Amino acid sequence: MLRHLFVGATLLALVSPAWAQEAAKKSNTDWPGYQTGDYVIKEYKFVDGQTLPEVKLHYRTIGTPKRNATGGIVNGVLLLQGNTGTGDNWFRPTLADELFKPGQPLDAAKYYIVMPDALGRGGSSKPSDGLKGSFPHYRYHDMVDLTHRLVTDGLKVAHLRLIIGSSLGCMQQFLWAEWYPDLMDGTVGMSCQPVEISGRNFMLRHAMAELIRHDPDWNNGNYDKKPTLYMYQAAGNVSVESPVRIQEEAPTMEAAKALYDKRLAALMKNGDANNTLYEIESIYDYSPEADLPKIKAHVLLINNEEDFADPPTLGTVERAFKKIAHGTYVLTPYSKDTHGHFTHYYAGVWKPYLVKFMAGLPPAPKGK
Repeated sequence: MLRHLFVGATLLALVSPAWAQEAAKKSNTDWPGYQTGDYVIKEYKFVDGQTLPEVKLHYRTIGTPKRNATGGIVNGVLLLQGNTGTGDNWFRPTLADELFKPGQPLDAAKYYIVMPDALGRGGSSKPSDGLKGSFPHYRYHDMVDLTHRLVTDGLKVAHLRLIIGSSLGCMQQFLWAEWYPDLMDGTVGMSCQPVEISGRNFMLRHAMAELIRHDPDWNNGNYDKKPTLYMYQAAGNVSVESPVRIQEEAPTMEAAKALYDKRLAALMKNGDANNTLYEIESIYDYSPEADLPKIKAHVLLINNEEDFADPPTLGTVERAFKKIAHGTYVLTPYSKDTHGHFTHYYAGVWKPYLVKFMAGLPPAPKGK
């Protein structure tokens, strides 16, 4: 079931901090064909066997669809967000202005671009909507399946020219390419690895989850007073950010304390322990490496050498990419324009690789 609200044409690997999701400067409605809506799935059964009578996915789209002879959209582009924030992340000026404007790689006059809120985030169904600890413990399987239903059943997209995902979306684009190998021409991921969550990555996630579960106010997720212990740690978790950019922003102890206090205040205002816990643990079924040979699409992965969450020294990406028929791995070097794990928010850094990648894709289906 689609619920549309039309607005005229005149919108991590680790727990990414709330302050990483800054509001776009430009109004979303300035983009051609901007629409927003909700897709509702009735009686949805999660992979763990739990069911909900209704699950909602919120989304926004821009551009003009081109359709094949049966009415299916064939010029779709799916943009998948990071671990927190919403699909509105893609309207940051450092992304939208570099991607959607005329002549840019995802020119909104040429493509029909879909930006959903991932399950558990934004306007999509999440624990804080009311079910609290009774909300099903969703996993990546559920998140990808629900978004696939939105794209194909709800929006009637028959073919995707591209899927582009950052952090969480980066991991999920590998699953899309494995599970729906004929749906897209290419997939692009930024800031992730195509291997099971393990080692330091898992331990950091697990520690955050345990901090929430052991908060005195936790009450198995059915709390009246919001648990906040994890927020004190999260406000200072700058490990996935560029140390140089942090030093530039906070060059003195006083400035660093002020930055911490600012971030803590944002978490205290907007954070929810259940939402955060579910976000952390949703990744626990992510293990794409064995099925990488199933991928037919061209695949581009772009990481940054300064990314603490996805360190290039492990050799895991190189190992995994040997299993992908049409795979390209790019490791961008540190520069004054990079931001560690969050370099994916700055398209000026990685856009040249995207342009080259798109030029090498197979011919797109024709539509009207």
